[in-house]
Amino acid sequence: MQKIGLALLVFAFALLAAHKFPAQTQTAPPATPHLPRGTATDVSAAEIQSLVEKTAADRVSDQAVRVVSINGEYNVGVGVVHRAKTSGAQAGGGIEHSQITEIYHVIEGNATLVTGGSMDHRSEFPTDHPVVAILNGPSTRGGPIQNGVTRKIGSGDVVIIPPNTPHWFSEITSDQIVYLVVRVDPHRVLPAGYVAK
Repeated sequence: MQKIGLALLVFAFALLAAHKFPAQTQTAPPATPHLPRGTATDVSAAEIQSLVEKTAADRVSDQAVRVVSINGEYNVGVGVVHRAKTSGAQAGGGIEHSQITEIYHVIEGNATLVTGGSMDHRSEFPTDHPVVAILNGPSTRGGPIQNGVTRKIGSGDVVIIPPNTPHWFSEITSDQIVYLVVRVDPHRVLPAGYVAK
């Protein structure tokens, strides 16, 4: 008799709980009516290769391919960079960007990349410089990085560099390194709608 009474009590409690807390369904949330649906942006391998070939004679080339607004909330830039073989004094100095996260995806070549640490002889790029106006927003350049994290990178590797992180190629061991760079721009400092010519 106690078992039947306990079973009835559990059943009554289950009914009460179901009434107070109806079952949640696993349906997708409705689309927010005030936000437009996004449109995908394509960047072909042929376009990237064409931009690399166009500036093949340059020791360093950093070209924005597209800057896309994502529903007016933030921007994403896509660029392609190639750097010629360097070492020692030819390696130049570091750079950091105050509002952009960069994601490097190496297409070809090998190099030593240093991130973090500190740079001497720091100076801000002028606001009308292409590094600021098109590529990376507010940025600072300096000398070689001291006390940073050193890593060897090559084809297929990906590195994510957060804002305010100095970075520098201390050596490029192959004839050149070519990498795709995705720039995440939460503050919308890059020119949305930009398309490489």
